[in-house]
Amino acid sequence: MTSPTSLHSSMKPTRLLVALVALVLCSPSHVAVKAGDPQPLRYVPNEAFGYGERLDYKVGYKFVTAGVAAFQVGKEPVYVDGRKCYDIRFDVASLKSLEFIYKVRDKYRTLVDVDGIFPWKFEQQIREGGFSKDFTATFDQVKNSAITTEGTFPVPPYIHDIVSAFYYIRTHDLSKLKKGDAILLQNFFDRETHELKVLVHGRQQIEVEAGVFNTIVVEPIIKSGGLFKSEGRILIWLSDDERKIPVKVSSKILIGSIDAELKSYRGLRGPLPSRVRDAD
Repeated sequence: MTSPTSLHSSMKPTRLLVALVALVLCSPSHVAVKAGDPQPLRYVPNEAFGYGERLDYKVGYKFVTAGVAAFQVGKEPVYVDGRKCYDIRFDVASLKSLEFIYKVRDKYRTLVDVDGIFPWKFEQQIREGGFSKDFTATFDQVKNSAITTEGTFPVPPYIHDIVSAFYYIRTHDLSKLKKGDAILLQNFFDRETHELKVLVHGRQQIEVEAGVFNTIVVEPIIKSGGLFKSEGRILIWLSDDERKIPVKVSSKILIGSIDAELKSYRGLRGPLPSRVRDAD
């Protein structure tokens, strides 16, 4: 039987699940300027995701399912200063049967520009055991600043939050990446811009509850400080197709690994050819 200490260790990193899949930023090699835009903001072609997409996961430690998580893109656009945005949310929750040990109710929301795939606003609500934290950032993508609950900070052009980053990488062509390739990236959280890179480990076929998938395996690596200092190794399996959905996320820790595996999906923008067959 798994001890309460082990379950506590397994549940605490669930608040980092969003960043496990969201640290995969990208280079702006496919970015163009959209003709007629009143602001000199970029235009990013996107065939990877759209309104109404939902991805559901189970979060577990070894053979214990400890919680659930979900990415959801709103079915209708919202607007920020007249610009159409995706309303993207990520929620993580512990199972009710385990809440007497450790209760988790974490919520994230980002408003992502439909044309440029960059964030205008980010909200985070953390509720874990006796710990709570609320954080909000409004991004001025013209003046390159982040207005947060803790002050205003300069940021690089088209800075991302930890949720919008994941959706941005999904618009990129990863088919040409091979083992050993690395992608440099930047991400704003709390009070800082964090420098990260993503190392490509190659391709692998894996089985999860949602089926058997061909995937691209990547590893986000911290360069100095930031969100994942001393948190252990992180591996992400992305579907090897245009959708690039996270099929599995694994956070390696001293006592094993915390895994998030895809249970179901709906509302995809197009077919998912990386899915080979149903799970056994």
